[in-house]
Amino acid sequence: MAKEGPNWDGLLKWSIAHSDGTGNPRNLSEEDRKWFMEAMQAQTIDVVKRMKEITLVMQTPENVLEEQGVTATDIEGMLDELQEHVESIDMANDLNSIGGLIPLLKYLRNSHAKIRAKAAEVVSTIVQNNPKSQQLVMDANGMEPLLYNFTSDDDVNVRTKALGAISSLIRHNKPGIAAFRLANGYAALKDALSSESVRFQRKALNMIEYLIQENPNDCHVITELGFPRIMTHLASSEDAEVREGALRGLYELTKGKPVKKSADNTNEEDDEKLKQVLKERINDISMMPSEDLPAIRDERHLVDLIWTAHYNEPSSLREKGLVVLPGEDVVQLPPDVASRVFASPLRGSSRPANDDDKSEKKDAPLLLGPGP
Repeated sequence: MAKEGPNWDGLLKWSIAHSDGTGNPRNLSEEDRKWFMEAMQAQTIDVVKRMKEITLVMQTPENVLEEQGVTATDIEGMLDELQEHVESIDMANDLNSIGGLIPLLKYLRNSHAKIRAKAAEVVSTIVQNNPKSQQLVMDANGMEPLLYNFTSDDDVNVRTKALGAISSLIRHNKPGIAAFRLANGYAALKDALSSESVRFQRKALNMIEYLIQENPNDCHVITELGFPRIMTHLASSEDAEVREGALRGLYELTKGKPVKKSADNTNEEDDEKLKQVLKERINDISMMPSEDLPAIRDERHLVDLIWTAHYNEPSSLREKGLVVLPGEDVVQLPPDVASRVFASPLRGSSRPANDDDKSEKKDAPLLLGPGP
């Protein structure tokens, strides 16, 4: 059946008819107020009804769907629609009440990679900035399939989407963070940093920064696992976001902590490599056209901060006046990019399009009809 949306034309005509163009609010008659409230209530009812229909499809065995002519592409489109509905926190929490959360989590194990990836996106939207739904997903053991997909899926896009969902699930969620750490999550993040996928690397770096900020005592474990060496390598990446994310991670590991020397020469070799990378970044920044410098403001600050922390002296960027450009505010610490990434504005109709999803909007699939 075709998707029935709200009567936007009617609402628009009503809004225009009751606007005199002066910007002053106009008193509503009791009849108009009643009509408007009924229209809004009908829209809410329609969304819940539609979510129940989607839940029915998710609960239907895959072979039955195939017999009904429902394809994997149809399921993707359906999940895309569901994601729009659950951007509302109320609707996100209602999904469990109507029986839709468990079958959604089962889609994380679907045989089609695109469905596994899309299901993770929907889960990410449901739990983002939503403690109630975070708890519901944890209670439903939703972390387990997400961790499996993140660490073991053959499709790098599925792994990336699963990591995004885990990031939203553990945000301000101490039990979630504990579960991730106990599942050897840091080793999986290290593996992600070695991926050839830039998007995967970005998400992993943002999550590492957040985890260090939440658990400063983990710096020792992260260092022992060899993260500094990998992040030093990524600090010279051609991708600006990867480069900045790596520098942020290195800064979090070094700020306020003395740089310890190891008994062997491993630490000395790593330190020399870091100095070489920082010198290369300083040289590249120094040679950049002045009009390009504002775009890498955070990177300029980070390079100088890391150099100062390791070598107890300002970098040559400061001597050249390239840390703070004329007209820029003085920034003592780099902004918290992890909070911005982990708490992106997914709630509400103004949600920006996912930069990972370049596909066009799909129509809602046909739902199940009578059997043959």
